[in-house]
Amino acid sequence: MFTNKALRKSTFVFKTASDIISLVFFRHGNYRFLKNHIRTHLQSKIKPVTWVSFFFATRAFSLFRSKEQPQKNQTYVAVKPIENLLSEADELYNENKYIELYELLYPHKDDNEEILWRLARLLYNMSKQESSKEEKKRLVFEAYEFIDKALAINDSNFAVHKWYAILLDMRASYDGIKARVKELENVKTHMMRAVELNPKDATTFHMLGFWCFNISSMTWFQKKIASTLFAKPPSSSFEEALFYFNKAEEVEPNFYSQNLLMLGKTYLQLKKEEKARYYLKLASNYPPRTDDDLQARKEAADLLKNMEK
Repeated sequence: MFTNKALRKSTFVFKTASDIISLVFFRHGNYRFLKNHIRTHLQSKIKPVTWVSFFFATRAFSLFRSKEQPQKNQTYVAVKPIENLLSEADELYNENKYIELYELLYPHKDDNEEILWRLARLLYNMSKQESSKEEKKRLVFEAYEFIDKALAINDSNFAVHKWYAILLDMRASYDGIKARVKELENVKTHMMRAVELNPKDATTFHMLGFWCFNISSMTWFQKKIASTLFAKPPSSSFEEALFYFNKAEEVEPNFYSQNLLMLGKTYLQLKKEEKARYYLKLASNYPPRTDDDLQARKEAADLLKNMEK
């Protein structure tokens, strides 16, 4: 299952504006290429992946096995039941053993949606670590192919819809601001479907709150672009954002520093300073385990300082 523990290691930063980038497809289905790519680019500079750094406790990555054993892997692939494979995959993900996770899942990429969305999540997280723009883009597009296939296999899996929303936005960002804005409603639709399928997933509620907050914060220029693309542009309110952030806390209290920060920021937008101060203090004192936590603590502290001026 797509656990909150695992989710807190993934990331989702939804921005309504981005630089216009020409869309060029970089596709690589080559297993050896990607394995070498992971080894080359993650071995020296790997950091803990955090959940919104899309969303979200930090541990040092456990790196690679000392030696690959292809023949043993082939035997392993043939006999391992899918339930055991998924359980091992989640353990490897939680331990940040990306090479081993890729080697475990890739041979089964045609099996079912549970494997496909995990592969998509893996490649997405790798893309967040990547410094090369070209390689980052390749990873995003490959991840999107996996999640698109997963959705075609089973559209009743909440994790598939969650990761489809994330990767749809990421892929659209390479088309430029117009393409990204055009996908806004589709992104929200898949998040709504995810919480419908699993109303106990706090992170998806946080994602929805973040979506609503950003739509409500759109600049005049961004709204103008949206109005040229839609008869009725995407709309939301800070009240709607507040509903989803509060829903996330209701499902799992204090699960994520950034959710506390966003509650504080939303209450500020609604001119409810006492409520804002309460959540900003919680965020500023949140135990720092990830880069997200450090960022949330700093931003919350800065906002509190500004409120005292």
